[in-house]
Amino acid sequence: MFPIRDSQPSYSKPVVTVFLIVINILIFLFEFSLDPYSQNAFIATYGLVPDHFHFVNVLTSMFLHGGWMHVLGNMWFLWIFGDNIEDILGHGKYLAFYLLCGIAAGMTQTLFSPGSRVPMVGASGAIAGVMGAYLIKFPRSQIRTLLILIFF
Repeated sequence: MFPIRDSQPSYSKPVVTVFLIVINILIFLFEFSLDPYSQNAFIATYGLVPDHFHFVNVLTSMFLHGGWMHVLGNMWFLWIFGDNIEDILGHGKYLAFYLLCGIAAGMTQTLFSPGSRVPMVGASGAIAGVMGAYLIKFPRSQIRTLLILIFF
């Protein structure tokens, strides 16, 4: 299922949500513009590699993505659910919440596979936190979805 829109109105402009989407897209476009060797080096440097842990990479990895579908999917979910959470938390608290969710996701992944040499990238952990907050704050909200059936 793919969310198309929700029934929960927001009463303020989602400035931080739009900012996060723009930053993620711009960084992905830069990443995509690199040649394959430079792209791998960029991801190895700024992605979160548990075996070579650096705390700053917990933050930088949240703004890298593994491909077009990864970045577009993450940003779409952020657009659908982020505006309402930003609306109730306010801009500053929402940004802090988003970053803390991403940090918690990265630290949890590092805790469970500390010897991994595979770079972790993406905003999925932060967005999962936003979606969890949405579920808690708006349990009766209707979410219009697109259901794609694939037959084998």
